[in-house]
Amino acid sequence: GHCLLRILQTLREQSETLTLTSRAFYNNVLGEYEEYMTTLFGYDKLLPMNTGIEACETAVKLARKWGYMVKGIPENQAKVLFAEENFWGRSIAACSSSSDPTCYTGFGPFTPGFELVPYNNLAVLEERLADPNVCAFMVEPIQGEAGVIIPDDGYLQGVRALCDKYNVLWIADEVQSGLGRTGKRSACEWEGAKPDLITLGKALGGGVFPVSAVLTRDEVMLCIQPGEHGSTFGGNPLGCKIAMTAMDVLENEGLYENAQKMGKILLDELKKLPTDVVDVVRGRGLFCGVEIKETESFNAWEVCLKLRDAGLLAKPTHGHIIRFTPPIVINEEEMKECTEIICNTISSFH
Repeated sequence: GHCLLRILQTLREQSETLTLTSRAFYNNVLGEYEEYMTTLFGYDKLLPMNTGIEACETAVKLARKWGYMVKGIPENQAKVLFAEENFWGRSIAACSSSSDPTCYTGFGPFTPGFELVPYNNLAVLEERLADPNVCAFMVEPIQGEAGVIIPDDGYLQGVRALCDKYNVLWIADEVQSGLGRTGKRSACEWEGAKPDLITLGKALGGGVFPVSAVLTRDEVMLCIQPGEHGSTFGGNPLGCKIAMTAMDVLENEGLYENAQKMGKILLDELKKLPTDVVDVVRGRGLFCGVEIKETESFNAWEVCLKLRDAGLLAKPTHGHIIRFTPPIVINEEEMKECTEIICNTISSFH
């Protein structure tokens, strides 16, 4: 949601006290935030950043450093595997790991040491993890920008087992899928699989401030020495206070349960859409996508424009997919209004 009163109150109170200190100095909020988050997620350490892409870049840096210091990979030979159709931002590193021409075309040369593997394919993943120079595999538990692509049951458990077998770090990019979006604290929890590193963002800032984080164990985090990584705004008192309030709202106001309940209503209604307009419907919690049949008379963009005119905002991706990711504070009355707009609008193309 937006402008939640509790989060705005925290923003106001902390902004009148202290907003930013250099990371070279102590402030009384960062440690409280780090302890809160590591206890909640079950990791030893948290490294605070601001945006989702910063969290993912940080995770890659940590993994490479671990690869050299702990796994013993020869200098400058570390490789990181990424799933095809991934999306984690638009930095040069993110472009370098992308399989989407609209993301990488015209932005080379690219970061070396990045390789792609098919998503949801454990057999190919194992072949590539056998390379002793691979230090990490970064993957979204549910691919968001690709169109809410949900892997087969057991995929994440398989990733965990293979990374253990070949001594490779599993980085779960939960910037979009985490913090209640699927109805759990993290999407990995649906399989009970725990990654070595988890990246968080988006909802961590409560819709009012950029806050992101990487969580991992000491063996990985302590490879980074003082002066080797940092951020002017990362871990600022204002962001830390907002993040703790946002997490408290998620944890203690029934929003995980609400996302599951409202998500079931949404998915059930989406599955009733006419099959001559909608090819595929998929989703988990309030993270849903539909594939629109592209014809000469309509496409996903035109459907989204008509949804807008009817009072509902949605975004197409990859030309033929529409993602529906309502705020997880949505109530049943609002959800029914949304599904009525969606069904009426899409049925009008029938």
